[in-house]
Amino acid sequence: MDMKKDLKSAAAIIMTAGPLKGSGFKRYLLPGCLLIAVVVVAIVIMGSVGKSKEIQYKTEQVRRGDLVVIVTATGTLQPTNKVDVGSELSGTIKRVAVDYNSRVKAGQILAVLDTAKLEATIAQSRAALESAKAKAQQAKATVTETQAKMAQYQKVWNLSGGKVPSQTEMDAAKASLERAKADAANNAAAVSQAEAVLKANLTDLSKSVIKSPINGIVLARSIEPGQTVAASFTAPVLFTLAEDLTKMDLHVNVDEADIGRVLEGQSATFSVAAYPNRTFEALISQARYGSSTTSGVVTYETVLKVENPDLSLRPGMTATADITVRKLENVILIPGAALRFSPPVAQGQKTSTGLVGALLPRPPKPEGQRRDVTGDSKNTKQVWVLKNGQLAPVSIIVGASNSGATEVISGDIQPGALVVTDSIAGGK
Repeated sequence: MDMKKDLKSAAAIIMTAGPLKGSGFKRYLLPGCLLIAVVVVAIVIMGSVGKSKEIQYKTEQVRRGDLVVIVTATGTLQPTNKVDVGSELSGTIKRVAVDYNSRVKAGQILAVLDTAKLEATIAQSRAALESAKAKAQQAKATVTETQAKMAQYQKVWNLSGGKVPSQTEMDAAKASLERAKADAANNAAAVSQAEAVLKANLTDLSKSVIKSPINGIVLARSIEPGQTVAASFTAPVLFTLAEDLTKMDLHVNVDEADIGRVLEGQSATFSVAAYPNRTFEALISQARYGSSTTSGVVTYETVLKVENPDLSLRPGMTATADITVRKLENVILIPGAALRFSPPVAQGQKTSTGLVGALLPRPPKPEGQRRDVTGDSKNTKQVWVLKNGQLAPVSIIVGASNSGATEVISGDIQPGALVVTDSIAGGK
């Protein structure tokens, strides 16, 4: 009120001052205009301040209830058992027996390679085997012949008292017998080799018919009839099969700050973009120790088991999972907004003094109005309550929290108390 009187007096003095003449008029013109401008601005500011209302506060009630702590992670759905079926042989695809989403059984034909060239190779192998067997028979007959001749030489040698045949002839007969036996063994080995080659060719022929190794469904097919398959170094993948899509795995990446709270056996819920209004249940089956780093963020892969009886979920879908890591019953809960609230100014503090104070900006907040209480425990927080319409700080120790509420472990606050969560600036 004193400032308003001062401003009115200054304005009256200016208005009652007589007109300035001569060089004095020019000398006082600029200062006079500046003084009038300052007076007008000050009157406007004071008028606004006079009309402003007192600051009001939003409050919420401290309550007792249950608290569920969750960890959120994202990932993709994958089949429980996925098998890539390839070809060990090179050749041309003659026929493809299945298509996308086809249900197959173990041993069912998926595709067939053109076997004309392979059948010709098998015919050659059969012929080589027959030839080896014939040579083996011939070598066996030679052995029989040389054995008979050696027996005859031995009989004559015994009858002649070692005089006939000569020692040289006896040694030559023995050498012939040994050579015949060696040829027989060599031809027998050639027969075994020819049989192995034929067996390998027959095995390749059986592999020209590509069959399903499991009961499942075809997820992907990468071949068409007439396409050439080259399997020189690695087996090309022709089909991708999923064993059973009624049971799937959800692989999510859990942040390193949360992985310590994630354990096997915990329950979770998740949603996918295809069904925004539907929630699916899951159960953690594995929390892997191997880590991965993406853009400096370390995460750990966690596997969740998912039931999919209606096949609404599909491999590759992106899912957002909420893993329940802790449940607290009948605890004191305080709204999370109360921990983030700070008073705009201290109670009863003047924000300006006189005309100069009204024109200058407000000073910074006092140190005593900061939200957190200085102390050794990072769980010690400060909240504000209303007592007789005035703000009063209360120190508490907090525990677990979720997005909406925080557990109060200790502190001078009870269920039913009103804590301040926000301030409402005064209207005009």
